[in-house]
Amino acid sequence: MLPGRFEELVANMPPRAIMDEAHFDETAEMIDRLMTIPRHTKGQAAYLETLVQLVEAYETKHHAMEPESLSGVDALKALLAEHEMNASDLARLLGVHASMGSKLLKGERSLTVEHLLKLAGHFGVKPELFISTA
Repeated sequence: MLPGRFEELVANMPPRAIMDEAHFDETAEMIDRLMTIPRHTKGQAAYLETLVQLVEAYETKHHAMEPESLSGVDALKALLAEHEMNASDLARLLGVHASMGSKLLKGERSLTVEHLLKLAGHFGVKPELFISTA
């Protein structure tokens, strides 16, 4: 059982800049434990937000995608995985038949301009990311 007060959580695992994968994993594990709690106290919510920000900073620095090294389909697959989406979710997002999501991810069909704009808006990226040919 995790404490409810921010100070007690900090005493258990002080938040600090993540410098390596081991600390990243430890922090991610604590986030997972906090996420299983149905209703957070104010202290738990503040602590969780602090840990999430530390993980995001580490991921931005150490796990960033290199857009120029990805094909458009690879970039799309990476974003879908990051957002825990699958081919069916992609089809719903684009407003196309369910089988089209799979065909797009296999490279059997091409994204339209409308698709590019929807994806860019949804993921907060530039449409060009999905048309690179690396």
